[in-house]
Amino acid sequence: MAQELDRLTIKGFKSIRSLEDFELRNLNVLIGGNGTGKSNLVDFFRLLRAMMELPLPHLQNSSLKTYFADGGGIDDFLFNGPKVTKYIEAMLRFGPNGYRFKIVRTTDETFTINDEAQYWESSGWWEMGAGHTTPRLLRERTKPGVRGGQSVASYVYDAISSWKIYHFHDTSNIAPMRRSESVEDCEYLRFDAANIAPFLLDLKRNQTKTYEQIVESVQLIAPFFQDFVLRPNKQDKVRLRWRQKGSDYPLKPYHLSDGTIRFICLATALLQPYPPSTMIIDEPELGLHPYAIEILAELIQAASQKTQLIVSTQSPALVDCFAPQDVIVATREKGASRFERLDAKDLSAWLADYSLGDLWRKNVIAGGPACE
Repeated sequence: MAQELDRLTIKGFKSIRSLEDFELRNLNVLIGGNGTGKSNLVDFFRLLRAMMELPLPHLQNSSLKTYFADGGGIDDFLFNGPKVTKYIEAMLRFGPNGYRFKIVRTTDETFTINDEAQYWESSGWWEMGAGHTTPRLLRERTKPGVRGGQSVASYVYDAISSWKIYHFHDTSNIAPMRRSESVEDCEYLRFDAANIAPFLLDLKRNQTKTYEQIVESVQLIAPFFQDFVLRPNKQDKVRLRWRQKGSDYPLKPYHLSDGTIRFICLATALLQPYPPSTMIIDEPELGLHPYAIEILAELIQAASQKTQLIVSTQSPALVDCFAPQDVIVATREKGASRFERLDAKDLSAWLADYSLGDLWRKNVIAGGPACE
């Protein structure tokens, strides 16, 4: 079984100059002002995802090369640029395993992966070499272990590649979540919910209880909603049609408001029966009514009992629903991002009269705009 992330070290990545051995728990709600580094922490997980994507033989560039190229090149990912920072360094610990690496800028403005190593608590760190642009872990993962069973590299790869980043911001009329998709695309929920319709159809066929929970959750924030209409067409594709109460006319995806379709995607991600070991959700509150935010918080709380959640938010109303120890505050100090988990003891006097969201609004909890 894939492991959730226990401790995290990041150095030299965007605004994160140094985050060392930071503890992550089952529920991690990330708050902070604009520009404090919340998005950069989320983006680090996109870097990991790019590293773990297997290269296709017909493509010249690896996913990692494409990731850097799409972001403006390796120089734009180094803290304060290449004159200040020469490489990105990271170390991850999860269960009995771990993984570390450095991504080093080269003179031709590309990169190499150096000091790549995997970890097992019984034998310590095992170096995998340096000077490559595709993680050596991808090759090592297919080799048998020392005793003939699953290798450490395979456990490490399974853990990191299982982590999913959900980003449901695009809800326009041409957004992937509103379009048809093959019924076969239902193995896992995609990061932008492009396969939301076939994923729900598979749940309806094989996980009836979960499907009903999703429908009931949507009905709480949209009382007019009756059920989904998930019928494949002649091309074996399905789209997110639905029916409202008191009518048998099937409505189309563009009849759903931005907030409603985003909540459908969030509820599906949080209620899925076999969630990834770690889920990262970026600004889930966008477009949601205050009551819907309360329902969302309940879903997040419930999901955190069976999987690890990292949730980045700008909503005091959402923060109100969590305990201080669930909240990580991002701030800036001398141009660098800092991350600190709240301590309930430090806030006990304030919490007698105010909610966490109130304290954030009043800037008692650091995390608003601040001068350096």
